[in-house]
Amino acid sequence: MASTSEWIQGARPRTLPAAIAPVLVGTGIAQHADSFNIVRALLALIVALALQAGVNYSNDYSDGIRGTDSQRVGPVRLVGQGLAQAHQVKRAAFLMFAFAMVSGLIVVLLTQAWWLLLVGAASVAAAWFYTGGSRPYGYAGFGELFVFIFFGIVPVMGTAYVQTLELTGGAFIASVGVGGLACSILITNNLRDIPGDTEHGKLTLAVRLGDVRTRKLYVACVTVAFIVPALLVVPFGPWAALGYLALPYAIVPIKLVLRGARGPALIPALKATGNVLLVYGVVLGLGIAL
Repeated sequence: MASTSEWIQGARPRTLPAAIAPVLVGTGIAQHADSFNIVRALLALIVALALQAGVNYSNDYSDGIRGTDSQRVGPVRLVGQGLAQAHQVKRAAFLMFAFAMVSGLIVVLLTQAWWLLLVGAASVAAAWFYTGGSRPYGYAGFGELFVFIFFGIVPVMGTAYVQTLELTGGAFIASVGVGGLACSILITNNLRDIPGDTEHGKLTLAVRLGDVRTRKLYVACVTVAFIVPALLVVPFGPWAALGYLALPYAIVPIKLVLRGARGPALIPALKATGNVLLVYGVVLGLGIAL
């Protein structure tokens, strides 16, 4: 039976910046429009965190029952390491998804934006079918695309919308930056796992591209993220350039990736990339708000 600590580790708290950063940026956009609403912002954060935990438990369950986690490098794997039974981890994933849906429904009731139900349903489906179902898209090389959409575009624009009730070009540009860094986290993870994923027939984008091109893709995604603050100066003013305060934090993971770190040696790069995203969310959100 897994301990409380192991259940927490199974939720992979190091990935939580991918949930927090877009909400910070979206809330900064709302503040810039004088529409900040703390209740709706907190509900958006709860939805994002619950979905992140849900997708992590879902991945643990799906990979575990397929036997693709037996030689995994990285965080605790509840099913793969025999710490918890598969049905328990699946239940944990569904509980997180249910928590996200209830919180999202409250947002819908507050905003009367019923079309958000479709967005919420799509988000939960994307979380489950990343590694779940008979044809998981994460095993076919589409993981980064869906991360860009559902951990970049959707949460940034969604958080901004539920407070401002507007969809704007500025919000979309900001979401591209967050999505780029969210993709970088997954790229680092999949780069680390190329040997094991290849062995188990998981055709992630990293497996399809190969080691060298995956490293270039990582740098490209980080670069896109740091082009965005300059573009945001137009809709949000010069303070949007505060996003560049996160740039020094990107130096270490970029060096690790470009210098050929492999396997466990990429774990610091994975952690550092998560930190880059969190700092980026804080400073960019603050700059937009000012």
